[in-house]
Amino acid sequence: MLITVGFVSQKGGVGKSMLARALAAVTAQSKIRVKIADLDARQLTVARWEERREENEAGPALSVQTFTTASEALLAAGPKEQLLVIDAPAGANKGTLDIARQVDLLVQPSGPGIDDLDPAIILFHELVRAGVPRERLVMALCRVSTLSEEDAARAYVQTAGYAVLPGSVPELAAYREAHNRGQAVTEMKHRVPNARTNALMDGLLASLAEKARSRVQAGKGQRRKAGRSS
Repeated sequence: MLITVGFVSQKGGVGKSMLARALAAVTAQSKIRVKIADLDARQLTVARWEERREENEAGPALSVQTFTTASEALLAAGPKEQLLVIDAPAGANKGTLDIARQVDLLVQPSGPGIDDLDPAIILFHELVRAGVPRERLVMALCRVSTLSEEDAARAYVQTAGYAVLPGSVPELAAYREAHNRGQAVTEMKHRVPNARTNALMDGLLASLAEKARSRVQAGKGQRRKAGRSS
């Protein structure tokens, strides 16, 4: 069974590709067969990161492919792959809606300031109006300085009616250095002890596990219904 997660953002530089890489690295370490689909044909952030990763032997090889659309990425997913991570270009467009309609979970990173939070909330509002289930959408707080800033941002998003992953990713030079080497922020050689980042990743993994369980239960329900009608 293939589970799909999309990372989108209204603005650039809020942590979208960072989280996509971190999720892929964490799940690969758990022997889950994962592929990252890089949909940003201009910047190719994840694809170029994977090249640095290979050159520097910075970690286990990850499957990264470039695509134009989420539909292309889904069609190319192999039968043995268990997780497809879609990293979309920054900025909302028709492709953002296409991703939201096809993935099991849509994650939108945001900085903790209102300048970042308001555009992110507006994007979620637009997706809901277009028919995307609200429970498919979740916010992730990135580039956060303090716990009080995290708490205020979480309350702001929840007041708008959207879920927020636990924890947050702080602004750290060590994380940028990890990306420069081809590592994810979760696999630095000298790990930065950061419970907030770990909490966010744990929350993301738990959300995906819940989506997988729901898919399994839905499949069982459909089979029982088909058996009764036959």
